[in-house]
Amino acid sequence: MTQGQPGSAKPPISSVAYTPAVKAAQEQRGSRGTYAKMEARGEERPWEDTVTAELAEFVARRDSLYLGTVNAEGQPYVQHRGGPKGFIKVVDEQTLALADFAGNAQYISLGNLLENSKAFMFLMDYPNRHRIKIWGTAEFIENDPVLIARVTDPGYTATPERVLVFHVTAWSPNCNLHIAQRFTREEMAPAIEKYQQCVAELEAINASLRNQLLEAGLQPVAGEVATDHPSLGSEASSDDSGCAPRELLTHIT
Repeated sequence: MTQGQPGSAKPPISSVAYTPAVKAAQEQRGSRGTYAKMEARGEERPWEDTVTAELAEFVARRDSLYLGTVNAEGQPYVQHRGGPKGFIKVVDEQTLALADFAGNAQYISLGNLLENSKAFMFLMDYPNRHRIKIWGTAEFIENDPVLIARVTDPGYTATPERVLVFHVTAWSPNCNLHIAQRFTREEMAPAIEKYQQCVAELEAINASLRNQLLEAGLQPVAGEVATDHPSLGSEASSDDSGCAPRELLTHIT
């Protein structure tokens, strides 16, 4: 990486975001010194200007993104884009692409990019509280069946109409402050399945204990717990399921 190093004619990668106005704001609020020292030493991390393995891996796990565009008058617009996990494709070290599916036919992003090609991608990993910001330029490519086929996932039923091609200028991860954890149904499925298995095991144990009580001539009363009655079997004295403490078993003396 030569961009931004001492003696280089190119500005730091971060200059895409750290404009003179931004630097002035940093200076006024006390953070400029830290960033200036990094720039003077030629330190680019965490800024990158190519699609690295880290970014490619992060992109491959995403099922949504937020796309920012601006029209000729400077009016910004942010749109959510989604698809199956991995719907954002890495074309090369400078380019990302994704299928543009049929929607509400407003075409605001499309129109904005016809006037101003600058664009921004915001990618969120809610479960791990991680986010990545990507600056660049973008364009919509139409009537290119080869490209559409390249970015389309066969198992996804939505109809692709065109391809959004995003040319990466710079990207950087962001801190995890104030990101509330959220999980998709797919991400929650393993935990829910384990919970359901535990409930089934506990219900089976409970039913067995209730039957033992009835056979011993005792009447089960909901809500009480007893694990030391001589009439109860091994189910009451130990819980090998790993699902819950014995106190959660519902059985009665």
